[in-house]
Amino acid sequence: MLTLGALVGRIELELAFAGGVSATPHEAVRVAGLATLTLPQLLEGEPQRRLEPGSLVLLTEMPFRLRGRAEVALETLLEQLALDGCAGLAVSVLSGAHQPFSLAVREVSAALGVPLLITTAPLRQWVRAGRDLAERRLAEAEARAGQLTTLVQQLPTRAADPEAMQPIADWLARALRAQVLVSEPGSVLAASPETAAEALAEAFLRGHREGLARDRSQGPHTRLVPLSSAGDAPPPAPADDASWGGRGAAVGAVSAADAGNAVLAVARRSPPFDDADLRLMRHAARLLGLLDQARREHRAAADAAHATRTAAVELLLDAEVDKARRVMATQAPGLLTPDAVRVFVVETPQDRRDAVLLGCEAGTAGRALVVADPREDRRILVVEPIRPRRTGDAVATALTRLVAELGADASLGGSGTYPMVMLADALQEAITAQRFALRRPDAVALSAQSTDLVSVLPRDAARRWARGLLDPLLRPDAQGEQMRDTLPTALAYPYAVAARRLHVHRNTVRRRVAKAAELLDMDFATVRDRATVGLALDLLADRHRPERSLTLVGGATPTLESLLASPEARAWADNLLCGARGDRRNLLTTAAVWLAHDAHVEPTARALGLSEFTVRSHLRALEGHMARDLGSLGGLRDLQFSLHILTGEVGVTDLRGDLCSTP
Repeated sequence: MLTLGALVGRIELELAFAGGVSATPHEAVRVAGLATLTLPQLLEGEPQRRLEPGSLVLLTEMPFRLRGRAEVALETLLEQLALDGCAGLAVSVLSGAHQPFSLAVREVSAALGVPLLITTAPLRQWVRAGRDLAERRLAEAEARAGQLTTLVQQLPTRAADPEAMQPIADWLARALRAQVLVSEPGSVLAASPETAAEALAEAFLRGHREGLARDRSQGPHTRLVPLSSAGDAPPPAPADDASWGGRGAAVGAVSAADAGNAVLAVARRSPPFDDADLRLMRHAARLLGLLDQARREHRAAADAAHATRTAAVELLLDAEVDKARRVMATQAPGLLTPDAVRVFVVETPQDRRDAVLLGCEAGTAGRALVVADPREDRRILVVEPIRPRRTGDAVATALTRLVAELGADASLGGSGTYPMVMLADALQEAITAQRFALRRPDAVALSAQSTDLVSVLPRDAARRWARGLLDPLLRPDAQGEQMRDTLPTALAYPYAVAARRLHVHRNTVRRRVAKAAELLDMDFATVRDRATVGLALDLLADRHRPERSLTLVGGATPTLESLLASPEARAWADNLLCGARGDRRNLLTTAAVWLAHDAHVEPTARALGLSEFTVRSHLRALEGHMARDLGSLGGLRDLQFSLHILTGEVGVTDLRGDLCSTP
């Protein structure tokens, strides 16, 4: 767009500032168009319309000197030009004519800030100049329209995409030939080029140091546009934007950050930003503001959804299945309807967990609950409800593929199928499998088939043994059913925790356990009896269905000793303890004495002549080698039976002699 200074420099227009008018403040004023007016029209009250801002008004048919009514009309015209934001008033005079403006008119001009100019060029030259201005303005309008079209095309298909702002920042940087930064307190949302953050910080600091004393014609020139107010009226800006690169910019940046708003910052060395540039910035900021709003809303919705899923998993771990179903009813209707469940554990470096979490959610595609474990910052939990007659194992396949893509830093463990109310046990098995997976080449161990004793014992024979051991509890009455339902949880947890999971009073739990111990002639204070009954209960529990199946195939009842003597059981025990056997600290001796003292550290330390700290250190090392939690009933059971199989140093409780026979 042309300026008054540029028009004055065009020889054919023979244009100059009138005598007594300072040219310097007005040379940079932009001229948007040309409006012509004759003196007779002026005296008749023209123009009777609002003039376009930036217009240069050309007054023709002027007398030698303005007097009386013409002078008053000219003063009125200057007032209108000031109100309409016009660029100035040019008067056509004959070559060699004297100053046509009186002192009073020049004073009004100075007061209103509307410059007076004189021209001696013929009218046809100004007609050409008017056409030139119109063509320039049309070309600029078309260029800006093209820019806006291109800007809108930068909008992503997903407004909440974390990278959605970057294409707009890149385009704006190219369009303005500037450094562009979109940021919020504590984070950069988009930068173009990548060094824009450092460049803009340097520009603001330099401007703050030099303030308004530096040369305003020199860069960098900067602008800040808060995204939250991009749709409102633009902030006031001086004609020269140097102050924005100084203290004003620094204060603006601080205030925007204090308000917690995202801002668009733009800086370039030269030339200064014009009105069209500022309008383009505001348009870009408006679109960026919409993307920022979508990003914030998506993040809030994602946080709420994650909190809901986490709450549902916590309820399932506490066996509050009905409450968990109600919590998930609106977010994932029907997801928790099945009564069976399987759990997977994915472990990954902490700094990659959020990205892996998104990958798990995408891979499971709504077939499972995926949450970050609040207790372990490297772990992701995947809870897959198992529907009857399902085909395929899509969740396990997707997770296995994901772990393979992640490489050596990730591992995957999975549980078998459990009733939904036993999710805590499924999780414990999955964690155990994940620890076992760390020693496998593919870092994957799905279900307990390769790590669980129950899966390696001959099924029918083992169930007959369990039926014989638990025969006193298998009476088809309410009391027997209550004891069978209570024992798995009561043996695995303290009575207060078991009572909460079973929704009964802890005294009720204590009474049922005492009655079961009396009927079985066992002492559940000993690890041996707890482990044996726990194994029998697991053998009789059909985890693929929530109900218990106690129907057994006919045949002789074997002993536990005969079951544990199978080659499969020995291979299982050998694999489980192979790492511990190679440890120079003689961990298996510590484990055997610890089990003999019913998992009490103090008497174990006395018997071994070691400190309690050393005993605990040995047990922690043993947990690492076995990939088992020795604080759980399952971990104690596997340690008890594996030591018995390999060393014979640890005894096991078996059937009474009158019930035993070889298979």
